[in-house]
Amino acid sequence: MGRIPERRACELISVQPEFTILIDGLCPLCKREANLMAKLDKGRGGLAIIDIAAPGFDASRFGTTMDAVMGTIHGVLPDGRLITGMEVFRRAYGAVGHGWALAWTGWPVLRWVCDAGYRVFAKYRLRLTGRSDCDTGRCAVPGR
Repeated sequence: MGRIPERRACELISVQPEFTILIDGLCPLCKREANLMAKLDKGRGGLAIIDIAAPGFDASRFGTTMDAVMGTIHGVLPDGRLITGMEVFRRAYGAVGHGWALAWTGWPVLRWVCDAGYRVFAKYRLRLTGRSDCDTGRCAVPGR
């Protein structure tokens, strides 16, 4: 019979989420979407959600700027690469086991339409969510 290898008592197991999404917690629509995704994740840890409006958030930790993360949604792949736009939603829903809900947004032709639609939403999101007159300076989006 083979010998069972001994395990070290101090072995640590690190669980890394399948995907991380950077959301604007001051945006009512963004916050609602993040809460839905967290509920769909059911505590499995497939999706990490980071609030870019939280005190102490540092965009440079992700190799980007606050203006950039305010301008469009960002997601972080397990290898640290950033992605933006609709692809973030496709990956986030995939990470919580509901990729099928947005799969159609990645189909040829529809992908282009959905990606362009999100870019339009991102351009006007502050105004659409009632935040066009932010006085904190954190709401400023370059070129808007």
